Amino acid sequence: MLTTNVSPISVIVPAAGIGSRMAAATAKQYLTLGSQTVIAHTLELLVNHPRIESVIVALHPQDQQFTHLSIANHPKITCVVGGDERVDSVLNGLATLTDDQWVMVHDAARPCLTHTDIDKLLATIDEPSAHGAILAKPAIDTMKQIQRGSRSIDTTIDRETLWHALTPQLFSAHSLQHAIEQAQQQNLTITDEASAMEYAGYRVQLVQGQASNIKITLPEDLALAEFYLTQQGRLS
Repeated sequence: MLTTNVSPISVIVPAAGIGSRMAAATAKQYLTLGSQTVIAHTLELLVNHPRIESVIVALHPQDQQFTHLSIANHPKITCVVGGDERVDSVLNGLATLTDDQWVMVHDAARPCLTHTDIDKLLATIDEPSAHGAILAKPAIDTMKQIQRGSRSIDTTIDRETLWHALTPQLFSAHSLQHAIEQAQQQNLTITDEASAMEYAGYRVQLVQGQASNIKITLPEDLALAEFYLTQQGRLS
């Protein structure tokens, strides 16, 4: 069992990607929603949560936009250089933390997260077998599996046991760093922080999050994010 010391809570925000699927000249975290960028909305939500002490933003080495954002000067925010892959950015962020800290990793392109979901995630720390937890939502559509390299349906998968992984994902800094480094040594594919913890033998808990916690990936996601932020009263 990991220590249940809940203070301090830090957040790592990988923001070194270019978001090629957006088909935009600007990285998706710097696209605008109302009067602010996507990442500004995300960071504003995080720094205003009372349990979060620090937010570490992992930036592309050639990023020239972040320092121009007003949120960049917030006292809770520090920056590190991001890596070639998301997991490298997370490791660079973990290197700034102490072993006994709990850390959440959250996508820069998920600006519609709510404090309610953060609270639900943090509540898992006090559970006796706490090894970490992630926000997730159950699959509601019929799920089809195709053969690799093909668009032909191979089979229909029972969706009752399928969940979509969301962020934040919450673990102890020491355990997460160890799990990632171990997975890398074994050349395992790390798709998210939970996958590294799974490889290391930890049982990661799912906490059902709100469907509004979307990741902005495609151009049409911007309009949906604007709708959700307006519904939350965060976008006028």
